[in-house]
Amino acid sequence: MPSLVEEIIGTIRQTVPAYTRPLEGRFGVAVRRGTEVALTSFLALPGTSRPALSAEARGVYAALGSGEVRQGRTLESLLAAYRAGTRVTLRRFSQTAMEAHYGSEVLLAIGESVLAYIEEVSAASAEGFAFEQSERAGEVDRRRTEVLELLLLGQADEVAVQQAASAAGWSLAHHLVAILLPLGEAPAARFALGRRALSVDRDTDTVVLAAAPATGKERRELERALRGRRAVIGPVREWSRVPDSLRLAVTATAVLVDETPAAFGDDELPLWVEEHLADIVLGAESAALVDLGVRRLAALDGLRAGPRQRLTETLLAWLRHWGQRGPIAEELRIHPQTVGYRVAQLRELFGADLDDPQVRFEMELVLRARQGLGTA
Repeated sequence: MPSLVEEIIGTIRQTVPAYTRPLEGRFGVAVRRGTEVALTSFLALPGTSRPALSAEARGVYAALGSGEVRQGRTLESLLAAYRAGTRVTLRRFSQTAMEAHYGSEVLLAIGESVLAYIEEVSAASAEGFAFEQSERAGEVDRRRTEVLELLLLGQADEVAVQQAASAAGWSLAHHLVAILLPLGEAPAARFALGRRALSVDRDTDTVVLAAAPATGKERRELERALRGRRAVIGPVREWSRVPDSLRLAVTATAVLVDETPAAFGDDELPLWVEEHLADIVLGAESAALVDLGVRRLAALDGLRAGPRQRLTETLLAWLRHWGQRGPIAEELRIHPQTVGYRVAQLRELFGADLDDPQVRFEMELVLRARQGLGTA
């Protein structure tokens, strides 16, 4: 046994590049113990009904697999060491059997037994390797979630956020955007964005934080990753003001998406909040807009639907173009004389209100909101 252990360790050092260093410290102890336990356990099996690996032995090989993760190696190095040890063991066992004049059936049985045993050993190490990877991935995910929650609170100091980001292996950009996604779209978006973004699922949606695109190329890459996901991207904010970006994304979703089925258009690009700020302001308090509309546009209520729609369109064009007939006629695709006729009707209906700057502003506010949001 002692000479076989030394031969196995020597062969591993010669044939497995990852283990060419001196077998010292905890690493050396683990390799030597794993070799000794393997041989001792194997030789104790004949004539028993015990499983190939006891709980203690399985723990030894699971720990070797876990250690490979901690050392930053793949499982292949450990499996290569097992294969090298198996070759040495088979050669030594075969020599001993032949010296004792055993027949070929004994040699075959020994060979099958050794190969079956090393499969059990390899499986135990693979379990330990996978478990350690899973634990590390889970720990990283927990730390990434902590960073996201700190940022969304908007109250953490820079040192705390930087430390949390460093522990999570995430680079904190100076400027970020908050992205809102439906829950069902989150997995595909996470895959497309990769580890550069942080995300957390809520009751009905998913919040993602990503570095604000600094160039047109970065913007297109973000759009490509979110295309078809019904994503709403909040405005760019410094990391300390991320809650503002999220709040506006939530408001935009309520005002522009939930109330307007065609908000994303045919190409399904994400909706950038910064491009719809006026619509968000106008639609943020629909009840107030309704009251303002009732107050300022009541003069149109007595008209039939057709004339009311024509005069409403004319009134908005008149307000938008400051009463200039040419631009109004071009926008509405009507003759300038028709513009004059309709404006006369409006003056008859609204009277001095059309000369009041505050009233005109409120009229345009209501009409633009109705036009932009498609509300009645």
